[in-house]
Amino acid sequence: MKSKELSFRIVLRPEPEGGYTVLVPSLPGCITYGEDLAEAKAMAKDAIKAYLKSMRKHGEKIVDDSSTLEGVLTMRYA
Repeated sequence: MKSKELSFRIVLRPEPEGGYTVLVPSLPGCITYGEDLAEAKAMAKDAIKAYLKSMRKHGEKIVDDSSTLEGVLTMRYA
């Protein structure tokens, strides 16, 4: 099987006790943790690979974030 380059957005959330929780929004339930940013990113790659392997096994279509647009909206709320 030919490999394909995929892109996934990750959210790295610092935890009060240290380290980072990593969320992959386009893969529901794909969450991991690392003691520092480097470990968190490495753990995210492993978690994504495992998630995609499960999707392939179950015949699910794999869609990445390569065409996703992202922005930040800042607003006041009273």
